[in-house]
Amino acid sequence: MQDGQHGSHGQHRVIVVGAGYAGAIAAGRLARRLRSEDVAITLVNAEPDFVERVRLHQLAVGQELRPRPFSEMFAGTGVRLRLARVTAVDADRRTITVTDEQATEELPYDTLVYALGSTWNTHGVPGTAEHAHDIAGRPGALRLRERLAALAAGEPVVVVGGGLTGLEAATEIAEARPDLNVALAARGALGDWLSPKGRRHLRKVCVKLAITVHEHTTVTAVEADHVTTTAGDIPATVTIWTTGFAVHPIAQATTLKIDAMGRIEVDATMRSLSHPDVYAIGDAALVMGPNDKPLRMACATGGPTAWQAADAIAARLTGTTSPTIPLRYFNQCISLGRKEGLIQYVTADDRSRPTALTGRLAALYKEVVCKGAAWAVANPTLGKPTRRRGVVQQQTPAQHPTTANAA
Repeated sequence: MQDGQHGSHGQHRVIVVGAGYAGAIAAGRLARRLRSEDVAITLVNAEPDFVERVRLHQLAVGQELRPRPFSEMFAGTGVRLRLARVTAVDADRRTITVTDEQATEELPYDTLVYALGSTWNTHGVPGTAEHAHDIAGRPGALRLRERLAALAAGEPVVVVGGGLTGLEAATEIAEARPDLNVALAARGALGDWLSPKGRRHLRKVCVKLAITVHEHTTVTAVEADHVTTTAGDIPATVTIWTTGFAVHPIAQATTLKIDAMGRIEVDATMRSLSHPDVYAIGDAALVMGPNDKPLRMACATGGPTAWQAADAIAARLTGTTSPTIPLRYFNQCISLGRKEGLIQYVTADDRSRPTALTGRLAALYKEVVCKGAAWAVANPTLGKPTRRRGVVQQQTPAQHPTTANAA
């Protein structure tokens, strides 16, 4: 192994693990901030295409999504794509272990950007792993697509979870397949976090799409043909599980400082509190927002945390300063099929305001947001001209004070 600071040409080795919204933006933004002769940027991901996670419910009902190959996205940027699965991170030795079809390999880094994201969370409910479907990743969405396509008219489909993912899945399926009996099981009241206007609109759309809503219903087991709940059994030829996300388990097997959910604890620049050469972004990071509330796992969190980390890393390596931008929320954008939407305006710390945009205009707004998120991945500096700076500081990261620490 090399000395842990320079690659074979004296380059600073940056490895980004995970190429969802956060990881892909961070890699591209770093490549546009730093000179390629000074820095070697490697992006490790298991799939060759960028997956629009916010559209996986569309993929599940048979819609075709535009392919977005990384080879095109990063052409000419200097970002090297390594198609492999990350199987281990050694934060003390500054290495990661990756596995592809050919071999297992250890890669040394000088700076690691950890963006492995999250997957579905079964919460240990019996039968979920065996019988339920997820739409937290492309493979799950494709399996569900195949299963839904095979269903005959009148068969029951149950979506478990009344959050954003559950609402989008239930309405998309009900709109695309009005011949199915679609039900939604929610632990609380339908849309209980929304404003009164938002809740009214959501209820109206569920009625229009003939979705049976089981409120205040906790699912305690999943079987092949039904779900068991606190209020009795609900028939389900297909069960879709959307009750929140669990972070990728790799961080839990490291010496990185993490919270009870396995998220890496970071400062305002997304830098690990325990290992200064590691930055964590997106769903994998415990990021404190306004009023000391952790930011939620969402695309709306991934992009801003990626911008913050990339700019902080570039500043540290080039000897410049990077301001920390306070992270906050503005709205929650919910698609309710292709023709309906709900834009719930929120406070900085994500509590609903009285105002909401509904109907066709909200559906168009949400579509613009989805397209904008994908555009931001391909244009990580948001179209602004950038100057690639040379690396001037080559001390080990542990010798650096954290740039622009939060007050």
